[in-house]
Parts: sequence; structure tokens; C-alpha cells
Amino acid sequence: MSSPLPLTRQQLETHISFTEIPYETTEEIPEGVEFVGQKRACEAFDFGLSLFKPGYNIFVMGPPGIGKKTFLEKVLKVKAAQGPTPLDWCYVFNFENESKPKALSFPAGKASEFADDMARLVDDLKIGIPAIFESDEYRTRAQEIEQEFIDKREEAFNKLREKAQKEGIALLQTPAGIAFAPFKDGEVLDPERYNALPEEEKKRIESAIRMLQEELTAILRQIPKWRKDVQNKLRELNRNYIQGVVSGLLEELKAKYKHMDKVLSHLEEIQKDVLKNAESFRTPKEAELPPFPGMGGMSREPLEYLLKRYKVNVIVDHSQLSGQPIVFEDNPSFVNIVGRIEHIAQMGALLTDFSLIRPGALHRSNGGYLVMDALRVLSHPYAWEGLKRALRSQQIKIEPLGEALGLLSTVSLEPQPIPLSLKVILIGDRLIYYLLYQLDPEFKDLFKVSADFSEEFEVNPQNLHLYCQLIASLCRTHNLAPLDKSALRHIVKQSLRYSQDTQKFSLHTRRILDLLEESDYWRKKENAQIITAGHVRSAIVSYSNRINRVQEKIKESILRQILLVETEGKKIGQVNGLVVVDMGNFSFGYPTKITARVRFGNGHVIDIEREVKLSGPIHSKGVLILSGLLAGKYLPDEPLSLSATLAFEQSYSFVEGDSASAAELCALLSALSEQPIAQSIAITGSINQLGEIQPIGGVNEKVEGFFDICASRGLHDQCGVIIPWSNLQHLVLKEEVLDAVEKGLFKIYPVKTIDEVMEILTGIPSGQRGPEGKYPPGSLNGKVEEKLSQFARRAQKFASPNLKTGTESMEGNE
Repeated sequence: MSSPLPLTRQQLETHISFTEIPYETTEEIPEGVEFVGQKRACEAFDFGLSLFKPGYNIFVMGPPGIGKKTFLEKVLKVKAAQGPTPLDWCYVFNFENESKPKALSFPAGKASEFADDMARLVDDLKIGIPAIFESDEYRTRAQEIEQEFIDKREEAFNKLREKAQKEGIALLQTPAGIAFAPFKDGEVLDPERYNALPEEEKKRIESAIRMLQEELTAILRQIPKWRKDVQNKLRELNRNYIQGVVSGLLEELKAKYKHMDKVLSHLEEIQKDVLKNAESFRTPKEAELPPFPGMGGMSREPLEYLLKRYKVNVIVDHSQLSGQPIVFEDNPSFVNIVGRIEHIAQMGALLTDFSLIRPGALHRSNGGYLVMDALRVLSHPYAWEGLKRALRSQQIKIEPLGEALGLLSTVSLEPQPIPLSLKVILIGDRLIYYLLYQLDPEFKDLFKVSADFSEEFEVNPQNLHLYCQLIASLCRTHNLAPLDKSALRHIVKQSLRYSQDTQKFSLHTRRILDLLEESDYWRKKENAQIITAGHVRSAIVSYSNRINRVQEKIKESILRQILLVETEGKKIGQVNGLVVVDMGNFSFGYPTKITARVRFGNGHVIDIEREVKLSGPIHSKGVLILSGLLAGKYLPDEPLSLSATLAFEQSYSFVEGDSASAAELCALLSALSEQPIAQSIAITGSINQLGEIQPIGGVNEKVEGFFDICASRGLHDQCGVIIPWSNLQHLVLKEEVLDAVEKGLFKIYPVKTIDEVMEILTGIPSGQRGPEGKYPPGSLNGKVEEKLSQFARRAQKFASPNLKTGTESMEGNE
């Protein structure tokens, strides 16, 4: 078997032809498809929007930065403009149950008009009704009623006075009340003159006074009744006069809203309430106010207290809207979604009224589209449950969250629920979608449509043209200077690096846009009119320099030999593996020393990282697969009698992934065969039990990470990296790496099997089993199998009966 040849620059170049792009700058590229590479998502989204039925809400999934929100804004804007404008909604006072405000709906723009009408009605009532009581006509009629009472009372007293006079008795008004006293010749008799009267005369006078006193008592008993009759007549007078004013004021409103039964009913209730509280308009005493618990938001002036109940709280106003509403809720808390009831502190208590009801996103988007970030909804306590309840019941019911949880005890309201019909669109990554689908039984019934946005786009001539149109569109939309063809080529190449695939364009438009904006910055610094390849390179280098501090510190540690990584000579049981560090917005690779030690033992390969719990399950799986490969490849008919340890040297953090399993096997085979490994070559790749090298992630970062170390120490023709053959399609390397490959100073070897890897690292043939089932003498596999055979013979020796007896006797002596 011949060793693989290193790749040439030609093989490493990204073969994308721009000959079919007949434009010199992106300014010449015409507008094209707006959302490149998202056919599946577009079709799913169109289906979800077209089916406006309960449960067909949409979950838009995909990684951040691929233009999901921009897509929604543009598509929904077109769709919403074609739809009907939904109803306006308002809350009004409920005269039957003050704690349950009523919800009224109006055609778009009419709720605010109704609120204005009611505000004018309140102003008219405030002025018109008190004016009635100041009119001459009313005063004359009221005085007539009062005079009737006065006349009746005077008539009764006059009759009593005349009767008393006939009996010689005077009716006197004293500070203590009304009294009777005998009189003669126009004078009241004093006690001496009264005592001088004959006894019969005295008895007559006393009898007459008793009779008169009884009649006086009867009159005094009648006076409250007469006063009550007067008050009733005055109230009836007030109602009649107010009825005329209110009827006149409401007549126009009733005619205006004659086709709206609920509004007419509310106007009738207002009319009844005004008449019921007619006295309050004339005699604004606090004691005469009707009970009105919880109205903390109202003025305590009696007239204001009453009139505010006739006003309107508009919570949804579509007067400025044409089509369906689109709401992007950036802070989807429970109250921001469902709505809230505000409270006012008054005399040590929290009070509220219907005017303090505030709408949520469901109210504002009702009849249209509500867009929210799924993670933010789930992050706010009870927001997800509140949203699901509204979608389930198809109505918006506002409830104070604090009271529902038993955290507050305040006077509150129960507003009438509002019917709900809308399309909820959640944006999130795929993990959130799949977790919700598995863990929340209601999710699949409420969000039946998923629009999965792709982050990659296949490379071909037609798609290249579309991708160039996308780049040109980004430049136009964000007012950036056009790119020439060289800059466009660099942007496209960087897109391939973002996707980690030479066959896929990246659809992470946010990253592409960031690169375009930063390239435009460098263009402005040079006062150029066109963005060139140099500006794009400057942007890439500048971005890397801003965030690569950790990478530089690790590189410095390696170059100063604080982290021991050798890139010269050969070592037994030691190999340079490659790791990737992902910083979120930046990832990089660097070499790490992997060592192996072997000896006779019980067949265990010990992963030191696993033993000290510094490795994850995938890494541990890779080591176990390695053990299985050894058992199957060497001495299949004999026990595997070795003890081996594997370690990532100077590794003090968590290790995960199986991309170093090939390197670990190389170190182990080197230790078993006692053949040194070239330290100028690093390796990455995972291994399976058949000895095949499998692809790994981050291949570009790993190759470039080792290249940087070698370049800093001085490149030569022995420097290189071994990668899985399957990763060839993922290589999109920097220009400096390609230049070194072209000069023969850096080599990249694609391999398929561990035998090919060992031949490159050791320089000796791995060897294949011959007809006799043995590896060729002197081959690497032959040396490994010979070492394992020695261990097996030693195992048999230690397992002999004599040795076993001796061992047992030693244990007995202990």
C-alpha cells in the first residue's frame, strides 16, 4: 500500500468560476430573489399564513443571523396589507357589576370616535345638568312645590290657632317648641291670674289644651309626610328636567350607533344611571353617592366621580391602520402579552377601575400577526402558560398575575374576555422547537406549522448568480459602496469558510453583512469609491485581531515552551493532536501533545482524562472504540494483555469530542511498535473499530492553528497536517497556508485508514496480513503484533499452575 500524497494548491483551491458573472461591480447586478436558498421555509410559511385557523400558528426555526426576522417583516408586510383591518376594542363601566367591566367592539377607527363622543357627553352633562337647576323656569317650578308645602303647613297651624282662640287659648312659639296658654283680653294669663280663676274654668281650659295638643301632635306627624311628598315632587321635577337634557344629548348618539346593539344598551344604562343619580348633580354630597368599590382612579369630587363612569377606555385603536396589524413583541412578559390592570395607591390600599386596564400584545395583534422570540417567552415566568391559555380558549382574559399566584391581595377587576383570532409566530433555534415538541403536549396542537430556515446553500453556477444578487442586495439595502469582482470573490470565499464547506454558501446574512460593513469602513479610510479585495482582507484581519487575544496567549505559551509542543524530530509514544476552541464569535485551533505508555497488563486502555472526569462521553466513547480496534486488529485469537495509559498533556480543562481518537491510537501504536513519530506533523480525525479515519469538525481552524505554530518557528518541507479524506470538501484555507503548500513548506495529507496515517508519521510501511495471516516482518503492524504477542506469552506464564500456587501461598502467608 502506497502512502497518500500531500495535496497540491490546485486541489485546495475553491473552484468557483466567476466567468459567468458578467458584471464588474455589484452595482451592475440586478435585483433578484429576495430570500436565497429558503424555498422550504418560504413554502411552509406561506402555507401557515394562508391557513388562518386555530392551531396553525408558526414556529420559525433556524440559527441566529440568517435573516429570519427580516424575512418575516417583508413577507408579513405584504400579507397584512391584503387582509381586513380588525375591530377596535374598548372597556366601559358595567353598571350591573362594577368589578366586571364590559368589552365593546367597533369597526376600525370607531372606538376612539366613540370615546370622543362619550367625553363630549360627559362635558355636556357636567355643564348642562347644573345649568338646569339655575334656570328661572326650574326655580319657579321648584318654588311652587316648596310653597305648596309651606301653604299646607301654615293652613294647618292657622286652623289650629283659630280653634284655640275660640277656646280662649293662645298658640305660642317658644324656644322649646310650640306651646298653649290661656289668655284674656288679648293677654296671656300669668300664674296668679290663672290661679284666681274658678275651678270649673280651669278644668275647661285644661281640657281644651289637651284637645289642642292632640291636634298639634297630629299636625306635626303630618309635616314629615308632607315634606317627603315635596321631596318626591322635587326629585320627579329633577328627573323630568334631566330626562329632557339627557334624552336630547343621547338622541344623536343613539342614532349614530343604531346598528350596534351593545353600544345602544350601554347608552341606555348611562341614561338610567344619570336619572338614578339626578340628585347628585344638584347636591354633590359624598354621602349621597352610590356605592362604587374599587374606583381608586376616580376623582373624589361627587360629580366627577359619577361622570367618569360614562367615559371609555380604548385599548385597541386601528384608526391609523390599513390591513392587519403586525406586532413584534421584544419583551414578551406575561403582562406584556396578556395585558394588565394597573392600580393606584389610595389611603393605604391599592385600588383600580376600568380606565386602568392596559392592553397586551395579544390585544394589539388580534386579527393579525404576533411575532415573538421563543426563548424570551420561555424565559419570562408564566408568559408561555398565558400565551397557551389564550390560544387554547381563543380569548384574551386579563388577570393580575400577582393575585393568581397569591402574592397580592387587592381590590381588582375581572374584565370581560375578548375573542381572539390571530397568527402567532415564534422565532427560535431548532433545539427549542424539538424540546417543546417532546416535552409540552400542547405545543404540537398550537403550533402545527414549522418553517425551518437553512443556513447553507448549495454551490453551483446558478446559485452563485443568486448569491451574488444577495450580496448586491445587502449593499443596496444598507447603503454600502458596491464591490468589484475581486472583493465579491473574497466575500464568497469567506462565505464558504463560514459554512465550513466548499460545496455550501453560508446563509448567515448577519455575518456577511458585518463583513460588508467593515469592508466599507476600510474603503472609506482610503477614500475609495469601490470596495476591493484589499478592503475585504483588511476587514477580516481587523476582526480577527480584535478578538484573538486568547489564541495569541496560547500561541505565545507554545512558542515560549510553557505549553510543551514539539514540532521537530521524532518521539516514541508522542503525537501532536489538534483541538478547537470555540469562543462563540471566534474559534481557533492549536496543537496539543498526546502521549501513550504501554506495558504488560490485563487488557485495559486507561484514558486519564476520563479517570479524572475531565472528558465528556463522546471522547470516552472514542477511547473505547480504540480499545475495540486493537482487540480486533491484532492477535484476534489471543487475549489482549496490555495495560496502556493515554493523556492530553498539560490539559487542565474539559475535553470533549472524538476528533483526537486517531491521534491517541497513533501514540499507542508508536509506543507498542517502539517506532518514533514525526513531531512536525499533526493529526486530526476520529477512528472507528475498522481502522477507518472519520471526518471531524473545525478542520480549517485545526490546520491553520498548527500552521501558525510551524510558521512562527520556521517552516520547512517536513511540516504538515494529516486530515480525514472526507474533510477535503470542508477545506477553505487562508492564502498564507495555500502559499506555503505551493512552495512545499507545508503539507496536508488526506487519509482514509490508520495504516496510512502511521506510514506518514513513522516513515515505515504499516503492512497487510499475508496468506499465512501474519503481518510482514519489520512492518509497523508486525512490530505492534509482536509486542502484543510478547505480552500474551507473559500472561500465559503468569497464569501457569505453579505460579498460581506460589501466589496463593504468598497470599496465605500474608
